[in-house]
Amino acid sequence: MSTVRFPQRWPVLAPLAAVAIFAAAGGAFAQEKKDVAPGDVQYHAAPSALAGVPMVESRNPKAPPMTQAEFDQARQIYFERCAGCHGVLRKGATGKPLTPDLTIGKGTDYLKVFIAYGSPAGMPNWQTSGEMTEQEVDMMARYIQHDAPLPPEFGLADMKKTWKVIVPPEQRPKKKMNGYNIENIFSTTLRDTGEVALIDGDTKQIINIVKTGYAVHISRLSASGRYLFVIGRDAKINMIDLWMAKPDNVAEIRVGLEARSVDTSKYKGYEDKYAIAGSYWPPQYTIMNGDTLEPLKIVSTRGNTVDKQEYHPEPRVASIVASHFKPEFVVNVKETGQTLMVDYSNIDALKVTTIGTARFLHDGGWDSTKRYFMVAANQSNKVAAVDAKEGKLVKLIDVGKIPHPGRGANFVHPKFGPVWATGHLGDETISLIATDPVKHKQHAFKQVAKLTGPGGGALFIKSHPKSTHLYSDAPLNPDPKVSQSVVVFDIRNLDKGYTVLPIAEWAGLPDDGGAKRVVQPEFNKAGDEVWFAVWSAKDKASALVVVDDKTLKLKAVIKDPRLITPTGHFNVYNTQHDVY
Repeated sequence: MSTVRFPQRWPVLAPLAAVAIFAAAGGAFAQEKKDVAPGDVQYHAAPSALAGVPMVESRNPKAPPMTQAEFDQARQIYFERCAGCHGVLRKGATGKPLTPDLTIGKGTDYLKVFIAYGSPAGMPNWQTSGEMTEQEVDMMARYIQHDAPLPPEFGLADMKKTWKVIVPPEQRPKKKMNGYNIENIFSTTLRDTGEVALIDGDTKQIINIVKTGYAVHISRLSASGRYLFVIGRDAKINMIDLWMAKPDNVAEIRVGLEARSVDTSKYKGYEDKYAIAGSYWPPQYTIMNGDTLEPLKIVSTRGNTVDKQEYHPEPRVASIVASHFKPEFVVNVKETGQTLMVDYSNIDALKVTTIGTARFLHDGGWDSTKRYFMVAANQSNKVAAVDAKEGKLVKLIDVGKIPHPGRGANFVHPKFGPVWATGHLGDETISLIATDPVKHKQHAFKQVAKLTGPGGGALFIKSHPKSTHLYSDAPLNPDPKVSQSVVVFDIRNLDKGYTVLPIAEWAGLPDDGGAKRVVQPEFNKAGDEVWFAVWSAKDKASALVVVDDKTLKLKAVIKDPRLITPTGHFNVYNTQHDVY
């Protein structure tokens, strides 16, 4: 298996040859041998926004000495390459703990082998891949024997220092002041520039490039569809008013030091009233005023795991959605495996129903009725079906290796009725889960079928009520032929396999060495176009490609020097109404 280079410090997969070297060295922190998933390593070890944050440092006298310069450099490397798997506090997340009580006894030489050559369980081979020098490996081996630096907490006073109401509600338009078809606008993340591009889905022209936080993770809409909320990995939220003559920011705030999720209240009578955001650090969620982002309530998620009932100091908030059945937010806590039903009808007397689901909760979406939230517990290889009406876990469903659905895809299967689908980071399968307990009770909440895609490394899957197609990307697959294309299944005849669309080739970008990974299919409002991002490095050309859903032919290519590292993109109407 060859080593694949990714830009912007994306880690790479350990060659299998390193496994033998690692075993000969004693197998530091050995786990059971299992296949390494390239996409999983790349995804979970993406850079943390905490790399440059001042922290409280405490040196362990039993650990080998380090200069301050070495310690600072090692800390930066850790948060850029390691924290996503091992946690901010190094107490373990998807990766094993790396605390001094475990590392000092191993010794520097032992740890150097572990870091240099990787492990069978998925630890990248940092030195042999060329990502770290021998000197950096030595430095990191010493660093993880010292106490982990402690990032600061981030409370109400900290948030209010960052809170800005750029245009107060009373000064905003009383009606739509532009001629755009707002419902067909796309919000496209420009990952490495800290911006989103607002693109007119009708004309394919860029409306505005809006400054945001770093590496925007998602875009979400208010219940009314007027306000667009985006959240960066640095926990900065931007609120964009789509009624303005030129849609732009009207409020912003930081709710922590690292984050992934944001949403707004959707239940009848509470439309646009509240916004909520979940943080990776500190582990907490924040409820805000829906038209100004004023922080109102902060709730910690530190607690005990669902399985062993062990305390976890760093349970990160993953996906958040707004219930359509009650005035509740559905908050998924990654490391503890708890799904929280947060009743916002009285935030001064907040009621929270805690549902134990499965550890390592990540992303997910509603079934077609918007009653059941289907959330991936990725490292548990399960999907949890949570009933938002009854406030309970319906079932844990075993799926493939490391499910990553995005919001998933809903369609009607010819045999099993309504199903919700997810792809996987760790294998080539697409799991179909039946979601109709009324007319298809015998199949409900079971994995009723598996499709075979081109390989692992899939991030997003998508369909549309008006489409007969199911699309899946695989941008983190190590094979460029796979990562630069998408596959399409005919829902009416799933057994015939998939059609490959060469999206990166259709983009017509220069042969400049860019990765040209194709990511996140997204339909327009009408359901007759599918948009894809062709994602290259910051210094390489990228583009958006639009495909005609009926013919599967190229319809348009959107190129602009301002489209730098485009990744996720969200259609206003589909995001507002949870159409996927």
